Amino acid sequence: MSNVVSEIRCKNCGAPLDLHPGELLSTCRYCGYTAVVGADSTFQLQHSLILNQHNAASTTDILQDWMRSGFMKPGDLAKKSNITMLELRYLPFWLVPLTATSNYEGVLERISPPSQRKGTIENSYDWLVLGRKAAEFPTRDYKVPVEGKIPFDYSKVEASAKFLNSEIENTEAIAHAKDEVEQHHQFLAKQEVDRLTNFSTTFKVEAATYLHAPLWFAQYDYKGRSYNAIIDGSSGAVLRADIPPVDFKMF
Repeated sequence: MSNVVSEIRCKNCGAPLDLHPGELLSTCRYCGYTAVVGADSTFQLQHSLILNQHNAASTTDILQDWMRSGFMKPGDLAKKSNITMLELRYLPFWLVPLTATSNYEGVLERISPPSQRKGTIENSYDWLVLGRKAAEFPTRDYKVPVEGKIPFDYSKVEASAKFLNSEIENTEAIAHAKDEVEQHHQFLAKQEVDRLTNFSTTFKVEAATYLHAPLWFAQYDYKGRSYNAIIDGSSGAVLRADIPPVDFKMF
């Protein structure tokens, strides 16, 4: 059975859409029109694209430079490893601007006698939410670049790249952002008290932005084992990479 849903066409130009099960937003490869799947209303949210600045050769150089740096890696990693997979993917994200105000009460138990404490944590965020379910990505390590972000233009997306649509809508993305920010504020509050007795958060949320970002996914072999890496296609930063264990010799 094919994974591609057939007979779905762009409402703007009529071209067939490459849409997979679970995807709730579609972006036309021909005209760039973005719409909610099955909805009659026009897509109202801003859709942005972060430009890719790297090709396979430069990404390979970045990964090999990473292999040569750092004292926690095997000394022969760059020489003895073999890159077996390198793929450019455009991942969907929701950028949720919000201000969160958390009021907390708790007990500081690390001193004697324990004392009651209360306080307020207020911060503003551009909180990033990955638009794919059951997928792992170091979202907190990824910073959306101010430069290189343009209104969505499908002609800027490489034909060989894998383009993924969002599996969540903006309302679900906002709910995710609120949950994650509240957990973050609870963590901050627990730096001030050892036990929370009361905690509440209010939010001021602005319009979310839907965006696609270029990420290079790599796989490399070293001494018979496979390892993964993710490189930011815009900045060239290594966002996450598996490090093989170092063999220590006894003297």
